[in-house]
Amino acid sequence: MTEKFFDFDPGEMLESDVAIETFLAEAMRTGDAKFIATAIGTVARAKGMSKISRDTGLAREHLYKALSENGNPTLETTLAVLKAMGFHLAPVHEAAA
Repeated sequence: MTEKFFDFDPGEMLESDVAIETFLAEAMRTGDAKFIATAIGTVARAKGMSKISRDTGLAREHLYKALSENGNPTLETTLAVLKAMGFHLAPVHEAAA
């Protein structure tokens, strides 16, 4: 008997803004910049990278690269993508989290 492995894409489960908000909040709690960028990229793909590209004015290829596992998006890119997805960065004090 051979085992079958399937690729898991968390973006397929992000069907509501509440699910996306929870997904992004959990990613941000890690404090891992690469993980956060990848999570934002996952959401961008789920919402449609072409639409995000149009809304931000950034090339799709740039977004795929910047929001990948090895990407390193600028703060400007991160803010633009979050805004295009209907989200923003908000500071939360450690004691409140």
